[in-house]
Amino acid sequence: MFSIAFIGAGQFAGSFTELFKRHPGVSDIFVTDVLPERAEALVAEQGLAGTFASFEDALASDVDAVAIFTQRWTHGPLVVQALRAGKHVYSAVPMAITEDEIAAVVDAVRETGLTYMMGETSHYNPATVYARQHVGKGTFGRVFYAEGDYVHDMDLGFYDAYRYSGGEGWKATASYPPMLYPTHALGGVLGALDTDAAHVVSVSCLGVADQRGDGVFDRRVSMFDNDVSNATALFELSDGGVVRTNEMRRVGYPSHLRESRFRFFGTDASFEQLATVSLFQDKQGVQDVSADLDSEASVSEDDPSLAHVAPELRAAFVSGHAPVHDVARLPREFAGAPNGHEGSHQFLVDDFVTAVNTATLPPVNAWVAARYTLPGVVAHESMRRGGERLPVRDLGNPPA
Repeated sequence: MFSIAFIGAGQFAGSFTELFKRHPGVSDIFVTDVLPERAEALVAEQGLAGTFASFEDALASDVDAVAIFTQRWTHGPLVVQALRAGKHVYSAVPMAITEDEIAAVVDAVRETGLTYMMGETSHYNPATVYARQHVGKGTFGRVFYAEGDYVHDMDLGFYDAYRYSGGEGWKATASYPPMLYPTHALGGVLGALDTDAAHVVSVSCLGVADQRGDGVFDRRVSMFDNDVSNATALFELSDGGVVRTNEMRRVGYPSHLRESRFRFFGTDASFEQLATVSLFQDKQGVQDVSADLDSEASVSEDDPSLAHVAPELRAAFVSGHAPVHDVARLPREFAGAPNGHEGSHQFLVDDFVTAVNTATLPPVNAWVAARYTLPGVVAHESMRRGGERLPVRDLGNPPA
């Protein structure tokens, strides 16, 4: 068993502290936040072990691991600092926002031998699990083209989320560049393929400048010098295949029903999703497989613990397992527990706990996380260069 300190007590942290607390492989759970009252409230609500005054105090303590749930552009340096302090690390997405930061995480994991895992929910999205099963069986033949879309409109909960996390200056952070948050789209595609054989080698990306005029995605306000709200990237894979992803923040789409959606086209069969329908297709016909992929709510969206979450976002906090998920592998203590992001939260927590306690690599380890994240960083640069096709560095595979 091991102890863990949560760094950040924002909107999603409580969903994960609850699962870590239930897991039989975890002992004490601590929390710290730049707003101490949030950490104290979470500890009191869930009966956790206590709080730390700061991130540095958590690293100086004898806790075995940390979970990074801070603002998305802060993850890389915090992860490296924690690894160098001797802590195992679970990190929310994205891994980092520059190539140097991503490489530094990989180097720190290699040199310390500690466990690092990025909590990419799309790795366990029911569509990704379904496609991964068919890739494993060879049903698709050669997958030569795939798509992953993260279609989350700002009007559907994101304004409230950015206000909650960004304080008075929230508009400066709400302009976060779409392609620097690539893993829900790209990770869901690469998570179904064999990333050793099919990683990204180049990208061309175009963006659409925002026209809302409300101070969000306004370069005069943005801390990222960004005015793009929607971006589309075309990635070349090492096996000759092609992947296209969309990151959309201004889109007429019911993102509260399905935030991420995927399509896989092979020489023998294909699979594709719309907002409420999932279809498997081959040369003989079409099969509606929606029932295999539809998730059930794990708790009510009216649960008091979600009072601080915008109603449009609550489905992501409560959505549970789908029939395609292998729930038998989860600890029995998770039965009836909260879940989220279409059943992924419980699998992600179990992956990390198992990896730490058995000294094995988690599925979304540092090298896989780099392959999910770095292509988006390069795509953002391609977009800033008007779509110039740029090479994407691959950081390789983990040591034997």
